[in-house]
Order: sequence, then C-alpha cells, then structure tokens
Amino acid sequence: MWTATLISNIGTWMHEVGAGWLMTTLNPDPAVVTLVQAATTLPVFCFALLAGALADRLDKRRLLIGINLALMAVVSLLALLVWRDAMTPILLIVFTLAIGTGAAFMAPAWQAVVPQLVPRTNLRPAIALNSMGINISRAIGPALAGVLIATLGLAAPFVLNALSYVVIIAALLLWRPAPMPPKTSRTTILAEMGTGLRHVRHNPAMLATLIRAAAFFVFASAYWALLPLIARDAEDGGSELYGALMALIGTGAVAGALLLPRLKKRFTSDQTVQIGTFGTVIALLAMAVSNAPAALMAAALLGGLSWIAILTSFHVSAQTALPDWVRARGLAVFLMVFFGSMSAGSVVWGQAAAKGSIPMTLLVAAAGLALALFATRRFRIGQGETQDLTPASVWPDAPPISEDQSGDRPAMVTVEYQIAAEDRQTFLNLITQFSKERLRDGATRWHLHQSVEDPGSWIETFHLPSWFEHLEQHKRVTSADVTAQSELKALDLRPDGPTVRHYIKPV
Repeated sequence: MWTATLISNIGTWMHEVGAGWLMTTLNPDPAVVTLVQAATTLPVFCFALLAGALADRLDKRRLLIGINLALMAVVSLLALLVWRDAMTPILLIVFTLAIGTGAAFMAPAWQAVVPQLVPRTNLRPAIALNSMGINISRAIGPALAGVLIATLGLAAPFVLNALSYVVIIAALLLWRPAPMPPKTSRTTILAEMGTGLRHVRHNPAMLATLIRAAAFFVFASAYWALLPLIARDAEDGGSELYGALMALIGTGAVAGALLLPRLKKRFTSDQTVQIGTFGTVIALLAMAVSNAPAALMAAALLGGLSWIAILTSFHVSAQTALPDWVRARGLAVFLMVFFGSMSAGSVVWGQAAAKGSIPMTLLVAAAGLALALFATRRFRIGQGETQDLTPASVWPDAPPISEDQSGDRPAMVTVEYQIAAEDRQTFLNLITQFSKERLRDGATRWHLHQSVEDPGSWIETFHLPSWFEHLEQHKRVTSADVTAQSELKALDLRPDGPTVRHYIKPV
C-alpha cells in the first residue's frame, strides 16, 4: 500500500507542477495562477464532511477503488486536451475542480484506513512514514515534471499521472483488510454528518488541533500559491527552477521525517509545531528578500523541513483525538480546515500579489504567521495522545422499545442524582465537563435542572435525534470517559447510584 501510494503521489506531484506551470503559460496574472491552487483545495473544504460520513458508513476499500477509477478517467481526458493544445484557463480550472472533488471524497477514507494497517502504538511513526512517502514523491515528481515539460512538452506530466492510478488501483484490489464490524446505521447521511460536527465541536483535543491548524495554513499557503511566480521572476527562472524548488521542498520534508523520532524524544508535539512555524517564517522571509536561485533553494529546503514537522504533528494530534466510530468524519473536518485555509489563503495572497508585489505579500504572510502562533498558543497540540479512546462497554443494555414505538423517533434520556450540599460545587464542575461526552457521542442538546422542593435533587437530560442513535451512543463511551462517570456516580447519596430513564417522542 505504501509503495503504491508513493508511485501514485509521484504522478500527483507531476500533475501539480504541470498544472501550475501550464496556467502561467495560459494566463500569467497572479490572481489567475493562484486559482489553480484554490481550485485544488476548495472541493475538499466543500465535500470532505460528506465524504467522511460516507467513509464511516461504507466499505472504505471499495470506495477508494471507485474514486481512483473515476480520477484516472478525468486525468486521461485532461492529458488528451493538453496534448492537442485545446486547453484554456477556464477548462484547466474546471478540470482542477473535478480532480479536487475526487480527492475530497478519497482523503477521509484514505486517512481512516491507517489505523487498520498498524496498531495504535505505531501510529505516530506510521503517519510519519506516510508523510515521508508523500514528500519523497514531492522530491521526485516536481523535478521529473520540470524535465518532462522542458523535453517532451506540457502533456507529459498529465499522461504519467493518469498511468500512476493503475498502480494504486491494483494495490487496493490486492489488499485484504481484516473484516470490520458490520455497519448497522439506520440514520440519514445528513444526521451522521451532524453527529460528526457535534463530536468535533465538543472534543477539546480535536478543537485545539483545528484552531492551530487554521492559524498556520492560512499564512503558510502563501509560498505554495505563489511558488510558480517566484520561480518565474527569479534570476534565470523557468520551469526547471520551479521543479527544483518543489523537489527541494520534498527533500526537506523527507529529511524532516527522518529527524522526527529524535525531535519526539526532545520535544512535545506542541513544541515541534512551534519550531516548525518559526522555520516557515524564515523561509517566507528568505523568499521575499531574494530572487537568487541559491537563496530560494535554501528557503524551499527549510520550508519542506518545517512543513513535515508541522503536518505530522497535526495529523497525529487529530488521529489520537478521535475514537474509531467517528474517525473518518473527524478527519474530514480536519481536512476541511486544512484545505479550506489553503484555498482561502491562496485567493487572498494571489489578490494581494496582483495589487501589490510578490515580495511584500510574502513579508505580510510571514508577519501574520508569527502573530497567529502567539495568538493561539493556549490551544495545545497532542492533547489526545495520552487518552484511551477504546470502547469501554460499561453502560447496561438499553431497555427494549414496544411495538407501537418507532426507533427512528427523537429520544430523550434523564439521569436523576441525589447530591449532598457540601458536594454541590464538585458535582457541578464534574457534570459540566461530562456534558461534553454526551454531546460528542450523539446528543443534540443537554440540560441540568435542580429541584425547587428538594435542592439536593438534580436531573440531567440529553436529547438525541433518534432512539437508534441512543443505541449507538451506548457503544461510543470510551475508557477515558469511565473515570468521570464513576466520579459522578460516587457523589450520589443512594446505594444504587443515579436513576436513568428513557423516553421516545410518540408517533
């Protein structure tokens, strides 16, 4: 799987360089050139959550095979049009949007299968290895594309990219993953998307990862979007320099992946992101103040080194913050933030460069990146790395519903507590934190009420979109949630603990 991905990604990076350089020949306006980057990333922002819900519901292997077949057909048609000199700026953007849409539906499923390939203890090195493969391809693909464009013409990178899909499809056909538990979802796809969003909203470790990721990628997207123009305006610039810069970013990323185990021993994930951000700021400044090829190459190498350190840390932070049942949807939200930030940043920096200058735009991006790191420093990366998110299976079975009740109707659960006056503040602190568990595991609303007649009596209520969703909620309680639940139960004055009751909206 890793080898096939490496070959496929070499084709993808050749395509990226070919599309970026093709647009500079069709229309060199910075605002138009950066639209290629925006068209690549915008579909992921728009469709990733739907793709994540589908990946959590469907067979991931079959989904990936179907998407790769469709992408191979689209890229083949693009190569044919470029070869026949029939490509226009609008057509290129349309094709880029189509390919980006395929990538949007593929990415959450692809990310979610990583834990199927390695145990959790090896997740960090597996993600680093995956990222290293991407960046080995980034080191090879762009350099190869630059040579192919100069010798065989602009169609060559697109032809080889189309052929690379054959390899990844073959690997997926040969892969035989262990059978997963059967999906018994009886909720709509929109409801599952909503459940995924609520989980992320009330998952502090995941939320911190998203905030820090957005603060980084919006500003770091500047050199990705403007790199074709930076290479064109450099001394002795051209497609060869552009390919070399992209290759050096990949080379730096590979070197960074090899250094990550040492960094892990000395720094936390959060500190690694800070170091990588500082390196990216220096790379942006170097690209802004010099157009000498040597300086640009050094900046590209540093940019790649910093990029892999940050990207791996963000990916590990997201993976370890998510339980298996919502992994694809949670990673889809991460990808939405990643690609949405890259897309928005590409448009903004393209417009800024068109109205001002490329060096000034890069200087502004560097300053913004440094300020964003300072502003978001309290949102720590890697909070989920020490949490046990395996299913705990501690809730007793839910009572059966009668024949005249429907499982697809909205449901409500109440939990009654009897709390001593001296434990009231402790109880309030615990249950306020525990409310996030209810909401991230499927509840749409949560409330707490205190009795007027008996101040020691409290009722917790939480609502769910259906009774079926509550049955799924029983399976979602993790080992990390059990401690808080046990502490709440211990505060109840009654020997049997809190009283739980279930309700369904009548038909």
